[in-house]
Amino acid sequence: MSGRDAALGQAPGDTGMIAIAPASGHDVAPIDALLRSSFARAEEADLVRDLCIAGDMVLMLAAHDEGTGTLAGTVAFSRMDVAVAGKPIPAVALAPVAVAPDYRGGNVAEALIHAGIERLEQEGVVLCFVLGEPAFYARFGFDADFARNFTSPYAGDYLMALPLQGGLMPCGVREHAHHAPAFARLSQP
Repeated sequence: MSGRDAALGQAPGDTGMIAIAPASGHDVAPIDALLRSSFARAEEADLVRDLCIAGDMVLMLAAHDEGTGTLAGTVAFSRMDVAVAGKPIPAVALAPVAVAPDYRGGNVAEALIHAGIERLEQEGVVLCFVLGEPAFYARFGFDADFARNFTSPYAGDYLMALPLQGGLMPCGVREHAHHAPAFARLSQP
């Protein structure tokens, strides 16, 4: 996918072009169904619901197959409480991301993540955190080194961050990186 395609919010899918846009009210039930079918437990769907109810959802993107209107995938970014050198830093957590089975392997997840990062950077978000597989998220620039030394219950090699705003990491002592309260209800694998 070219940078131009990502800027337009489109990606090639197995059945046609995929359009990426902020999720709407019409997407609520299909997103819930996708999350419930994509993960072994319903916790991710419940997490998205709880983030929305609490007002902690910053951005939810939906990818639709332009030919069929089918929901191909979704990604969520929620508010975090992050501080560096005694100052609050605008930050979000990326979770969850899900792609429908017919669209896996077609770069839909990548297009969703790139589109979300681009939009969040434009909106002034400074850091994006993710808790996930380093081999997958490194392709977007996420790195555990950017998340190190933040106080977090998720601290470790799987907690990664991506500095937005030109890739510049805020200077100063890294204090806390707290996810929205809904994350505390997730069980440990």
